[in-house]
Amino acid sequence: MVDVGGKEAGRREAEAEALVRFPPAAFRALMEGRGPKGAVIEVARLAGIQAAKRTADLIPLCHPLALDAVDVRIAADASGAPVLRVRCTASVHARTGVEMEAMVGAAVAALTVYDMTKALDKGISLEAVRLVRKSGGKSGPWAAQ
Repeated sequence: MVDVGGKEAGRREAEAEALVRFPPAAFRALMEGRGPKGAVIEVARLAGIQAAKRTADLIPLCHPLALDAVDVRIAADASGAPVLRVRCTASVHARTGVEMEAMVGAAVAALTVYDMTKALDKGISLEAVRLVRKSGGKSGPWAAQ
């Protein structure tokens, strides 16, 4: 692990996203509440929060963090495409950032959406897991273009 003992503790926040793309008929079924496993969005949201809290157990050399907050939001993409946009925001007061926690939260929430809807169509895909923005730390704020 990287030694962060000499770093100043401060507020760190990161937001990540993942996209879940559906064939049109499967997306319609999901949006109409006809998912085969029940409350897809809520279960996936909780899975993302749980995953963010367990990031250090999943990613080698990742520092364990006592997160102050994790928020996962899942919504249909504003473009009207058959896509769910999964956003995970994590924050902490610590010596290291929370980018990995946000990315793991978004990715696991998206994977949970897939698991809960795969019976509708195997052609569902996960795309574009990425960091959207981060703040705090030595490098300061950053945002994707």
